[in-house]
Amino acid sequence: MFDRLLHRACLCWMSLLVLSASTLIAADSAPVFELKDGDRVVTLGGTFIEREGQFGFIESVFTLAVPDRKVTFRNLGWSGDTVWAESRGIFDPAQVGYGRMLELVKELKPTLIVMAYGQNESFAGEAGLERFVQQYEKLCNDVKPTGARLAFITPHKFEKPRAPLPDASRHNANLGKYADAVKQLAARRSAPVLDLYALELPSQSLTENGMHFGPNGYAAVAAAIRSQLKLTNGGKTSQQEEAIRQKIVEKNMLFFHRWRPQNITYLTGFRKHEQGNNAVEIAQFDPLVTQVEVAINAMKKP
Repeated sequence: MFDRLLHRACLCWMSLLVLSASTLIAADSAPVFELKDGDRVVTLGGTFIEREGQFGFIESVFTLAVPDRKVTFRNLGWSGDTVWAESRGIFDPAQVGYGRMLELVKELKPTLIVMAYGQNESFAGEAGLERFVQQYEKLCNDVKPTGARLAFITPHKFEKPRAPLPDASRHNANLGKYADAVKQLAARRSAPVLDLYALELPSQSLTENGMHFGPNGYAAVAAAIRSQLKLTNGGKTSQQEEAIRQKIVEKNMLFFHRWRPQNITYLTGFRKHEQGNNAVEIAQFDPLVTQVEVAINAMKKP
């Protein structure tokens, strides 16, 4: 029942927000975001990316847009993360987590890497902008050995939440500078960019706390992307779209447990001497992920 109500609510928001879609994506002269047959897409970023894996609206839009192409998505988002991988160190320094992230990206053999950073870093203000850009450039260079194409997503605007939460929208001026820096970085690398900062958000509607999208927010962004990029849904009904989205969420959850097992400290961390023998079970998620992807590919075909 909840899933059906959520889906209906999101459809309403998608129809309302489609009117603002023309401002979402970079100018027509910018490189085009394209998915090719056989693409292996890896997404990197903070809370925005991780939570998209939990809701699956944006991935669903791109999945349905290429019903005749085999494309896989691997979500490596980590809540609160930055271009320095500050959330990924766990009990190690950030640079150790950064190295682990790079190794995992290489292991996945991506052909397209989509990166979404800038929201957390923007709290450093204008004084931290140059340092952010330098590290973002370094990250791009560090994933270059994969040979993957790059695409970027700017941070979206904050909005004013209901009391007693603080007004996050007061920070949008700084956030805009970081969004501009991301667009300039994409231009220097001749890469496509999805400009979420340009999306006009209705007051108190799309985020849960002024900063982080809930399901309505992801549905609205997905609708805007579909409209601006003129993507089709493969002729699917809304019920079929929802079934595919739920399968994508299932796949993402299985992969999440594959690369971020709950007992990671005991399995591969500094306490692996206690339960490290169970680490062999981590790879058992791989066939489960593949099984769900087979179902998704069958469901999306015309």
